[in-house]
Amino acid sequence: MSSKGNKRVLTGYVVSDRADKTIVVRCETILQHPLYKKYIRRRKKFMAHDPDNTCHIGDKVQIVESRPLSRRKRWRLQNVLEKVV
Repeated sequence: MSSKGNKRVLTGYVVSDRADKTIVVRCETILQHPLYKKYIRRRKKFMAHDPDNTCHIGDKVQIVESRPLSRRKRWRLQNVLEKVV
């Protein structure tokens, strides 16, 4: 892995592991509404590369930005924070 620039690192939960060497990770950010000051949850799904098929649904993972690996995959699995039993 090259150290050119800063790569974004996101934390989220695996919502799908059906594809080979690919996981779908749902990341959640909480932001405050500018006018009403209510906190809003924003959820987004990212496809990430899991070369060893180690992750399963419900695992908490950390993903890092990478070069395009396929049409929709631009993230790689960095590490597994929590495994589901």
